[in-house]
Amino acid sequence: MRKSFLLLFTAAQALTPAAAQQARYLDPEDIAQAQRENAQVIEELGGAEAGSRAAYVASVGHKVGAFSGIAYAGQVLHFTTLNSAVENAFSVPGGYVYVTRQLLGLMGDESQLAFALGHEVGHIAANHAHQREEMEREAEQEALPYIMMGQMIGGYASQIALRNLLAVKLQTLSFSREQEYEADTLGLRYMIAAGYDPAGAAQLLASLARETALEARVQGRANRQVPEWASTHPLSENRMQRALLEVRDTGRLGTGLHNRDAYLNEIEGITVDDDPAQGIIDGPVFTHPDLRIQFRVPTGYLMSNGTYAVTISGSAGKAQFSGGRYSGSLDNYIVKVLEQLTSGGAQLAVPRPVRTTVNGMAAEYTTARASTDSDQIDVSVMAYQWDPQHVYHFVMLTPAGTGMGPFGSMVQSLRKISPQEAAAIHPRVIHVVTVAPGDTVQSLASRMAYRDFKLDRFLTLNGITADTKLVPGQRLKLVIYGARHS
Repeated sequence: MRKSFLLLFTAAQALTPAAAQQARYLDPEDIAQAQRENAQVIEELGGAEAGSRAAYVASVGHKVGAFSGIAYAGQVLHFTTLNSAVENAFSVPGGYVYVTRQLLGLMGDESQLAFALGHEVGHIAANHAHQREEMEREAEQEALPYIMMGQMIGGYASQIALRNLLAVKLQTLSFSREQEYEADTLGLRYMIAAGYDPAGAAQLLASLARETALEARVQGRANRQVPEWASTHPLSENRMQRALLEVRDTGRLGTGLHNRDAYLNEIEGITVDDDPAQGIIDGPVFTHPDLRIQFRVPTGYLMSNGTYAVTISGSAGKAQFSGGRYSGSLDNYIVKVLEQLTSGGAQLAVPRPVRTTVNGMAAEYTTARASTDSDQIDVSVMAYQWDPQHVYHFVMLTPAGTGMGPFGSMVQSLRKISPQEAAAIHPRVIHVVTVAPGDTVQSLASRMAYRDFKLDRFLTLNGITADTKLVPGQRLKLVIYGARHS
């Protein structure tokens, strides 16, 4: 049924006004659940942006959502900009749509934003989430016994069981190829009806493809791992080619709004990559300037920075760094960490922690042996008395018999950075520049606030090639270092 719909979805049908369609009412239970979970989703994924930019994004979302056929779209659709360094947008069936600031930074104009938000509204309108309910239920059941294993390590620290289930929900937001195609078609339909140039759809998908290819080259050198919730919309050459054909078939290519200047004005100064207030990953080093925390991961290991924890993974083990306010002994702290890990039912025999000192801090560590369905693993905890009110720790999972093994250098590297070191760390932000006579692609790229891949990053950010001839007066994006905000 769905494949036939896709094949018969012509350009004429794409322009059918919403008023001529049968209105789709969102399920009240879906709406209630989305309302309940909204605050937690926002908290887990970096917080929400407020102010004029967030209002602008919401206004574009409502503009395209008005043509979705969803009843009372202006009231039931909600659009949130997340303070996340991950390029993604996703939606939940109760009418909530989320887009990250990192994805906004990649976009080049308002038509691209309209397509991204329209695509997400399309998933809601087509009821795609309920078509994958069984998959989600199975995923949640499978997650419970693995809280201690990889799922936990991909989670968000304390209250592990609850946050693990949220992580699983986010991971199951990925859609089938047919659902992605259908959402693309619907997003294209909505943006055209709202008056946008459909070229924005193809341009955004092409930019995402270039960014994905660049990240694959950069990832190992940057020691950065993309969290699983960021992979909800896998790109494919077929998807991009199909979108391009659809755009051409509409007969509207090159007509309609782009609102490039308005869009660039809105994203001026937007943070890209890590927000120092949440800590930054710079090669193998993680630094949190506000907390004055720094540590280094082993060679070949990748990090993923979450709201509550930093996840570290590699071929010989996984680890997680987190912590916070605590007034008890380190012995008791380690016991509490291990109790959280065993909430899924695993049993641990915990040796008495060993006391040591790391970079002037009192610390304790222990390694316990855990049995899983198929194997045994070592579970190690290293806890540090950061100050009288705070304790931080690493949890490490390694093959049985290796203990902290590959993470020995990492646990010894944790240190307090100086106020001067903390003050020297600044966020990367988008700065829109106007091309002046004599500017070239290479000269502008040299101003990018990166140590490597400057030209590649500049080209991808602006959707241009190295052979592009710049025109004085043209506006392009740079990434520069911005000011820290207290």
